[in-house]
Amino acid sequence: MEHRNISIAEQVFEKIENDILTNVYAPGEIVTELKLSEALSVSRTPVREALHRLEQERLVEFIPKGVRIIGINLEDIKIIYEMRLRIEGLAAGLACEKVTDEQLAEMRETLDLQEFYCNRPDSDNIKKMDNAFHKLVYKASGSAHLYQILYELHKKTGKYRKASVSNQSRAELSLQEHRAIFNAIVERDKEKAERLTMEHVRNARDSILSRI
Repeated sequence: MEHRNISIAEQVFEKIENDILTNVYAPGEIVTELKLSEALSVSRTPVREALHRLEQERLVEFIPKGVRIIGINLEDIKIIYEMRLRIEGLAAGLACEKVTDEQLAEMRETLDLQEFYCNRPDSDNIKKMDNAFHKLVYKASGSAHLYQILYELHKKTGKYRKASVSNQSRAELSLQEHRAIFNAIVERDKEKAERLTMEHVRNARDSILSRI
């Protein structure tokens, strides 16, 4: 397990959640507390806590033999992107009002790194920079509620977004869309930032659905 300044229970939750979202544990697969605790070299208590949290997120379900993996399916993807379409533009609009110079500098640096990895190309790091840019916009909105909701929605589509940015043309277009959103935020153009963000989410959704 990675040593970080968070509890063992939180690390276990993040690890199992990530393994579900990246298909290490496939939908329909049955796992047990014992199997997971042995794989992660931890006691069964943090595993049990993590599984109950994952049940609340509808990523697993408890059955008599253990826990069945539910994961994310096509209909989930459609709903997640519909939700993002409706509220991510709001976050970008709020960012126009509340973003700080320091946050703008972080966004600019993130976009420069995204361009660097697009030129290589390096899909793993492209996805990391994509994540980072979106998180910065969410944070710049100044709303902890928006940040948490959008961060969780964005995270759940990670496997599919990586497949999408592995396509070079989509990776380059995504970077262009990010820069356009960034420029709108710099200009404090709320209407433009909202519109460009919605277009970006819609394009990302269509790219992903075309590959499933």
